Amino acid sequence: MSTTARAPSSSRAVLLAMCACVTVAQSMVAAINLAIPQLAASHLHPSPSRILWIVDAYVIVFAGLLIPAGALGDRFGRKGALIGGLGVFAAGAVTSALAVNSAMLIAGRGISGAGAALIMPATMSILMHVFPPERRPQAMASWTLAVGLGGLLGNVGGGLVQEYLPWQGLFWAMVPLAVVLAILVQVVTPRTDTHPAALDPIGSALLIAGLVGVLYGIIEGPSLGWGSAEVIAGFALGVLLLAVFVLHALRVEHPLLDPRVFASPRLRAGVLGIGASFFGLFALFFVNAQYLQYVKGFSAMRSGFAIVPLTVGMALAPKVAVKLQQRYGTRSVVVGGLSLIGIGLLCMATVDAGTSYVVYAGYLLILSVGMGLSAPALSFGVVSELPRHRAGMGSGLNTAAREIGAALGVAVFGTILATRFSGEPAAELGRARGAEHARVVESFTDAMSVGFTVVGATLLLATVAVAVGYRNRPAPAAAEPAAQPVKEPVA
Repeated sequence: MSTTARAPSSSRAVLLAMCACVTVAQSMVAAINLAIPQLAASHLHPSPSRILWIVDAYVIVFAGLLIPAGALGDRFGRKGALIGGLGVFAAGAVTSALAVNSAMLIAGRGISGAGAALIMPATMSILMHVFPPERRPQAMASWTLAVGLGGLLGNVGGGLVQEYLPWQGLFWAMVPLAVVLAILVQVVTPRTDTHPAALDPIGSALLIAGLVGVLYGIIEGPSLGWGSAEVIAGFALGVLLLAVFVLHALRVEHPLLDPRVFASPRLRAGVLGIGASFFGLFALFFVNAQYLQYVKGFSAMRSGFAIVPLTVGMALAPKVAVKLQQRYGTRSVVVGGLSLIGIGLLCMATVDAGTSYVVYAGYLLILSVGMGLSAPALSFGVVSELPRHRAGMGSGLNTAAREIGAALGVAVFGTILATRFSGEPAAELGRARGAEHARVVESFTDAMSVGFTVVGATLLLATVAVAVGYRNRPAPAAAEPAAQPVKEPVA
């Protein structure tokens, strides 16, 4: 059955359903950041490092399972994988809402992350199969916009929930949303062709364990000491396991991720660009609510709405980006967009207690335009570099880059904050009065400045590498044919 010959109205319904699923899954990456002040003061009494694990558990599992989840969709059907993912996502939300300690909350976040790992690659693969080649770039632009808006709506929705409900309300709200989306997917989404995609459980375990090891070293470094045996062992074990993961992938017939796909300079550049942009974006999301609530005195709801300027560029720029690519080329648009993100982050390094919200919103707008320009081209570039029968791997690799970048952004910024600012912000600011309060605020914003400087500079360095990767497209004979299969109608 052809899935690309569907009526435009039917295709639009599928696009709406896929974008809604992506938005909900991505919103939970960001919404938890609005709950940090409530969580820090709750009966769970999480330490600063536990808070980082609560935030990152979702994205670690999300990123580690994305590629095998994409392979599951290729093998057994993307529609079934998507509906199953929504069910697992809801189960994790229930576990999180019922958490009696931080360990249970971390586990619930991980379960939801596993559900999100099934959701994201399935949605992208379904769109690539439903839309004909000439409409895929616009569909991908809409999908990418939904990913970005998911983070923004997570901030807004998280702020609304935290204003009127305890932190558990954030997770309870996800359950009916997941149920409604599962019904919508069942009604409007066609079944797509399946392919005998191989599974690689050993590779999946090595990838997740390696990521956890590296993040353990980053997150626990401030509390345990950077020279402590535990932290050094975490880094060493993480790097070792990731190296074993690569060796394993080179030796087995059907690896989780074939490292040889990175022979394409454009694919390497696309993955790096996606990861770097989300590294910066989610570093911002992590500290945004803390800055606005602790330093500026905003309520949770006002903090959520304060991030709305990020929607402007991300909503408008993707459509403009397609036209700019036709006129100036993909490389110029991607490099320009990533450069704007880096500049916006460096501007954020200048904010303090006296910074007006108008200025803050202007910096957010710079970031949003950069994301809107670069993200669609980067996403489509990664998927289109792989043949159609590897659609699941391509979409999984695409989204894994986002989530690994997000996890590292949260971990790195949170670690810098913990290293430069001793104590827990809410407790320190609650106790301080007068001149002491001003000193604590200044200490916190100084730590923020260091964090944004490091993150912004890192992103600009990554932009240089992306520019090199996009300089030349490899000749078709030099790499596995990718563009041709993507242009063929799906039978």
